[in-house]
Amino acid sequence: MNYIENHTKAENLKIAYIGGGSRGWARKLMSDLALEPAMSGSVYLYDIDREAAAANVIIGNMYSAKEEAVGNWKYFAADTLKEALSGADFVVISILPATLQEMGSDIHTPEKYGIYQSVGDTSGPGGIVRALRTVPMYKVFAEGIRDYCPNAWVINYTNPMTMCMSALYKYFPKIKAFGCCHEVFRTQNLICDAYNEKYGTNLERHDIHTKVLGINHFTWITEARYGNEDLWDIYADFADKYYEKGYGKPDTNWMNSNFACRHRVKFDLFKRYNCIAAAGDRHLAEFCPGKWYLENPDVVHKWEFGLTPISWRTRVLGDWKRDTVDFVEGRKPLEFNQSGEEGVLQMKALLGLSSMITNVNLPNVGQISNLPLGYIVETNACFGHDSVTPVTAGAMPRGVDNLVQRVAYNQELTVDAAISGNYEDAFKAFVNDPLVTISHVDARKLFNEMLENTKEYLPAYNDYLNK
Repeated sequence: MNYIENHTKAENLKIAYIGGGSRGWARKLMSDLALEPAMSGSVYLYDIDREAAAANVIIGNMYSAKEEAVGNWKYFAADTLKEALSGADFVVISILPATLQEMGSDIHTPEKYGIYQSVGDTSGPGGIVRALRTVPMYKVFAEGIRDYCPNAWVINYTNPMTMCMSALYKYFPKIKAFGCCHEVFRTQNLICDAYNEKYGTNLERHDIHTKVLGINHFTWITEARYGNEDLWDIYADFADKYYEKGYGKPDTNWMNSNFACRHRVKFDLFKRYNCIAAAGDRHLAEFCPGKWYLENPDVVHKWEFGLTPISWRTRVLGDWKRDTVDFVEGRKPLEFNQSGEEGVLQMKALLGLSSMITNVNLPNVGQISNLPLGYIVETNACFGHDSVTPVTAGAMPRGVDNLVQRVAYNQELTVDAAISGNYEDAFKAFVNDPLVTISHVDARKLFNEMLENTKEYLPAYNDYLNK
């Protein structure tokens, strides 16, 4: 690393942000960096939409210039990936693979065949096809990191998280990368809600210890403690109490939000397996057999979570674009908010300025005993000076292991298919997906239609057609 460190501060850091035109994740990072006094340096924003990156340069420098800012950062728009990566200490990857048009096909084309997806970016038909176009992009990123900043720490936020991370390690085995996702945080908050409701306290997620294991968006908690107090029975009583009617805070209406839910899927999975499913219901549902929670929109409504249509994403993107113009032109003030994400805290620990334990996505080196070595898994890990060390989590619980292993093998097959260009292998993963409950003939029709809709981003598409 090229930064200057004096044990309490790290200066002259360089962060490369791939997808630096992001209106969501990038803005969160800017705010968090401005509020961190122990780090300073430069952030190079690289995006195929250079105009979006240039707008974020203005916004990032506006954050740094605010009176409340205690972190000294300067923002630049990089014209090339090489410029962004050269000499970087940290690399953040947060991209939209292709456009919302392709994502719209991922989500909605399967509906013609009675297959519903609540997110469509991780598992299910949408997650598989999204991976086929994302993995080749990650070849470019991994090789760029190898050539221009091989010792940098890489933080991935892009979905499908597991398959993006697998691609990074396959293309550059010596990469120092981990994937971050906040879904577990929300379940930890739910466990705290159970405790607080029983005792009238204000416990927060950082107050408790949880043992985390699984794969991204299908992560599970097998132990939850507050000091020496076991929280398992408290959560079990909470799940029983709210199993039928669902649970939500007074200011949360799941029907008015594409991200809110009443946690009924979580409670149902707990009753089935005596294990705490640790992601939002909309993600969890996509890893389970299609008849359980996603049979049709009426069933989804019964379980009190929502489908996320592309129309919603399009509307939100439009709102973000308008906000960008308003920020840049001074019509809307920038506000500092701690995002609740842990990227800056993780950087700080990797610099040796602190330490922490949190859940991240890493290759399995034995931290989960009944998933294959080398597969990308989600567990706790210890962050320290230039090191991320997975915490042993043991075995996936019986019953849960079958659900997780099915998807884990499918995801690995999909990544290998994307790398080799063998879309016949990708089709094998496609028909093995738990949401694909249609005939083999219809599955082939659906697969071919979805590939046609995203062919511009599939390097081996013509080879597939000619076979």
